[in-house]
Amino acid sequence: MRDKHGGSEHRRLTRVANERSRRAVFDRVRVLHKEGRNGIDIARQTGFDRRTVGKWIRAEAPPERSAAAPKTTSPRHFEDYLSRRWSEGCVRGRRLFQEIRARGYTGSFSNLERLLAKWRNPKRRAARAAPIVPRPQPLNPATGRSISPIVAAGLCIKPRGLLNSNEAAKVDAMKKDWPEFATMRQLAMRFRGMFKCKSVGKLGAWLRDAQKSGLYAMQRFSRTLQRDIEAVRSAITEPWSNGQTEGQINRLKALKRTMYGRAGPELLRARLLPV
Repeated sequence: MRDKHGGSEHRRLTRVANERSRRAVFDRVRVLHKEGRNGIDIARQTGFDRRTVGKWIRAEAPPERSAAAPKTTSPRHFEDYLSRRWSEGCVRGRRLFQEIRARGYTGSFSNLERLLAKWRNPKRRAARAAPIVPRPQPLNPATGRSISPIVAAGLCIKPRGLLNSNEAAKVDAMKKDWPEFATMRQLAMRFRGMFKCKSVGKLGAWLRDAQKSGLYAMQRFSRTLQRDIEAVRSAITEPWSNGQTEGQINRLKALKRTMYGRAGPELLRARLLPV
């Protein structure tokens, strides 16, 4: 089970990733606008609403998202009362929990503790509230446009020998602009090589390097592997795979979704059974 500190760190990193992704889309809209594209073309290319695109074109930075009014399940609904009691010297979580419960709080004690933890450690709170400086996005050398996260993820796990000239140029640009990408790609290639060469003896060194990489995604992935390390070793050494089974399950689910409410069992049976 994830401890409370690991859970809060995961939420913080998720929030940072979402903000960076939103900033990347905003920069993409601005670049397209400078290229002479109108709002309709930009909306069609990015998938955003035209009104949102229009606001982003006129803005110098992504507008702050308006926070929804907290409900009674959130301790922030009672933040004024909690702040007053905190200033009066009442810092016991259980005591405050009982007091706001009497005033209609329907959330859990752990949610309240997360709010109080920020008050108990103001330095940590200030560090989390520090503004996130957007990093420049790597550009495609051929077009001068930013490389999307989906393309970057695909190129991160694709071996050099399978890359065409355009893809190789993108990889080189990302490795130059993003040292983290270079580290992650190196780890990904090493992990792929272990399965291809059946090198189970290299697994321990790879797990240690992933933990020391400083990349949260790779650190979390390595911790997940260690929870069932024997299964990972078997996957490297054994020739068997459940890929065919998973592929058939995925095919069945796709057929069920596409045919839901549209046809009878006869057509479903004809599509499911091999000819």
